Amino acid sequence: MPALAAEQVPAAQINAGDTAWLLSATALVLLMTLPGLALFYAGMVRKKNILAVMAQTLACAALVTLLWFVCGYSLAFEPGPAGLERWIGGLGGAGLGNVLHDKATGLVSVHPLMPSVPAAVFALFQLSFAVITPCLVIGAVAERMRFASLLAFLGLWSLFVYVPVAHWVWAPQGWLAQLGALDFAGGTVVHINAGVAGLVAAWMLGPRVGFGRAALTPANLAYTMTGAGLLWVGWMGFNGGSAGAADGRAGIAMLNTQLGAAAAALSWMAAEWVTRRTPTLLGLCSGAVAGLVAITPACGFVTPASAVLIGLTAGAACYWGATGLKRWLRADDSLDVFGVHGVGGIVGALLTGLLADPRVGGVAGSLGTQAVAVLATVAFSAVMTAGILLLVYLLLGGLRVDAAREQQGLDLSQHGEQVA
Repeated sequence: MPALAAEQVPAAQINAGDTAWLLSATALVLLMTLPGLALFYAGMVRKKNILAVMAQTLACAALVTLLWFVCGYSLAFEPGPAGLERWIGGLGGAGLGNVLHDKATGLVSVHPLMPSVPAAVFALFQLSFAVITPCLVIGAVAERMRFASLLAFLGLWSLFVYVPVAHWVWAPQGWLAQLGALDFAGGTVVHINAGVAGLVAAWMLGPRVGFGRAALTPANLAYTMTGAGLLWVGWMGFNGGSAGAADGRAGIAMLNTQLGAAAAALSWMAAEWVTRRTPTLLGLCSGAVAGLVAITPACGFVTPASAVLIGLTAGAACYWGATGLKRWLRADDSLDVFGVHGVGGIVGALLTGLLADPRVGGVAGSLGTQAVAVLATVAFSAVMTAGILLLVYLLLGGLRVDAAREQQGLDLSQHGEQVA
């Protein structure tokens, strides 16, 4: 397939309805990170670390935004150098230099992947995905990682892990795209990628002080519920916006998103109720997010009935991922990033291969192809994450705070602030 680059077209060619929808969808996805994910995570850590996890999320969002401007967008979505275009994009759009709006000539840039909206809107929509993905990893290392080390790691990870996988899957010349891998809105690119990175980071940092011996009680599950609600609402833009237009496919993607989340929330609740005799608010919130994760790769390819099936499967699978599998892996993944995003992303990606209906998305799925995409993402994310963490460790002299600062809490020891 030939490489596709941004081009300039008359402003009259832009579709106002599609543009309005993509602008709205972008705002919804940004809402997922700030304040959605920040509140979701803040409620699950201890009181002494609430402000730290919020600061980490905000700083990561700002850092990735500028990295996307400098070269992230170009490396993900512009044509790559000859011989490497299957693996990475080029620097033709560095500094967003080809994202133009020329009022004098009446020309505006568009990207071939979403030709009915300005390239500025496409770049901004894709930025909102690039922002939330490394922020998800924060939950795996919460309450013990140095602020400077975390920012260095997430900045490098966004460029050397997120960007290549996004190119593989979403750029038409990417090798997984050419193989026929289906990922409507980020099951592999966002969730498996971040989930595996979180697991590797949790292993390399080691457990929190007191893990497995003392109760590490969440500070405020009302924050978590509020964050989960914002994530659920914002996910409508995450999945619906990935249709690239205000059309029927966006509608089916949003409907499937709602159904998948609801089914998974009840599935997780039922599994917890049976095994622990108590349905919890934290379980309901986690189940809803698990369903949102799992339906993400499938939402534009499956029927509503399949969306319910995916949600029911993901709720039970991710409950196991956050409990039994977590104990087996012996990783202090503080906020269950792998158990929810990693396991949920794998479930969703594989079920997309089984359940994709050509009447919905125009393509049939392949379990084998989806398995290749899953395995490639897992392997690449794991190896690169370990390498980047080792590099940060060597350059900055460590990854985590010492025991005394961890006991004090990161709010005070890293930021000199605390919740009253």
